[in-house]
Amino acid sequence: MRSKPERGYCTICARSMASKRNMNKQPAQKPGPLAGLKIIEMAGLGPVPLAGLMLSELGADVVRIERKESGKPFLVVPPDYDLDRHGRDVVKVHLKRPEGIELMLDLIEKADLLVEGFRPGVMERLGLGPAEAMARNPRLIYGRMTGFGQDGPLSARAGHDLTYLAYSGVLHAIGPKDGRPVPPLNLAADYGGGTMFLIMGMLAALFERSHSGKGQVVDAAMIDGASMLAAPFFSFLATGFWKDRRGVNLLDSGTPFYDTYETADGRHVAVACLEPQFFAEFARLLPLDDKFAAAQYDATLWDEMRAAIVARIGQKTRDEWAAIFEPTDACVAPVLSLAEAPDHPHAQARQTHVMAGSLRRPAPAPRFSRTPGEVSHPSEPGPQSLAAALERFGLDAEATSALARSGVIGD
Repeated sequence: MRSKPERGYCTICARSMASKRNMNKQPAQKPGPLAGLKIIEMAGLGPVPLAGLMLSELGADVVRIERKESGKPFLVVPPDYDLDRHGRDVVKVHLKRPEGIELMLDLIEKADLLVEGFRPGVMERLGLGPAEAMARNPRLIYGRMTGFGQDGPLSARAGHDLTYLAYSGVLHAIGPKDGRPVPPLNLAADYGGGTMFLIMGMLAALFERSHSGKGQVVDAAMIDGASMLAAPFFSFLATGFWKDRRGVNLLDSGTPFYDTYETADGRHVAVACLEPQFFAEFARLLPLDDKFAAAQYDATLWDEMRAAIVARIGQKTRDEWAAIFEPTDACVAPVLSLAEAPDHPHAQARQTHVMAGSLRRPAPAPRFSRTPGEVSHPSEPGPQSLAAALERFGLDAEATSALARSGVIGD
């Protein structure tokens, strides 16, 4: 594990009581394309902490604010495995006390971005809504992550990934023919439609600020993001290329050449040979009868073709098929488990997974040729870490100690 760089004083902190000698010291920056960017992350679950992790690993200085008065967390994860806290300094603040709110406004004054994932109105009731925050810092990018957005009849409703997918139409399209809709983990709305659209929106607003000098609010809703991810399918539906039913279309297991099949050992392979040249390779290596190989898109043969593929793939194990198909362009892959995936030779060669302490996890992505980010590690709790985090936002050690003694910050 790498050692942490020393941290000095911020040179733009008007409220700091630090001496002029210390004010001239520049804090050491993390590597990455977002180096020097200061972000406040209001603690939550799901999309917001993943955004905090990703932004941190791209070089941003992210401080995670946890509510001191919130009591026992919903989920307790050992520090080595708690990616919701890796790569950030964690500051517990009593947000029901005026001193806590004033501290937050002081931090906001020095921040570039703030990201929160509460229901609409929560930050306003705390006195930390966009109006109060941007009055103190007109350049602030204020990222808001919700399920249904800041307005609309469902905006105040609770929900989860599956809820937003259901309303977006996406869930209806996922699952087997004549079967029930299948939850795609919580990847599509929470992390795809949530985290990724939140990050994109904030970085777009940051780019715009470089021209206007002004901040703005980014209203990122998981239902909006999940809907946008499905934009091509709404287009397909409008043209008649896509049917509004599960399991009867090109990419939803409706075709025998884009589906998963059970192997002799009870595991599976994924077949995805959509293009004729790839299907021809698949048919040759399986092998398939010539009448199927020459008529890939003849839907009248699909039931018979599927039965032939099922029978043939069931004769070998998953890894036997992998050995046959991996050197080719047949677009057939072994369905690896989460535990198996990091050990695949391609993942090993690209170092797709890395060790962060005792946690084996995906490496930061995407990759940069000139300003690479770095893997984050657990935060280091304690008074020194707390003081260093607040120091970068303009609070000197004396002020931090006073807030800790009064119970406004700290454990």
